[in-house]
Amino acid sequence: MCENCTKKGDVDVVEEENHFTSASVLIGEIIVCNRDLQKIKEDINDVEKRLKNVIDILGRMLNTPKFFNLLRFSKYFKIF
Repeated sequence: MCENCTKKGDVDVVEEENHFTSASVLIGEIIVCNRDLQKIKEDINDVEKRLKNVIDILGRMLNTPKFFNLLRFSKYFKIF
């Protein structure tokens, strides 16, 4: 039932090292997951910044007369 235990009467005594070892392994996994989550957050922020830049550029393009003319005549040239 208990692999790393010693029997003392009716009580199983668990070696202390195993608790600390398993706890340190779990803490290590949590740290790795936390680092991965931080990287994902940074990547999401980078994508949001790029999208905001694209939206800003498209907004500027839509407000220029040249772009309106291009859209108006694009149906004849099949540009878009």
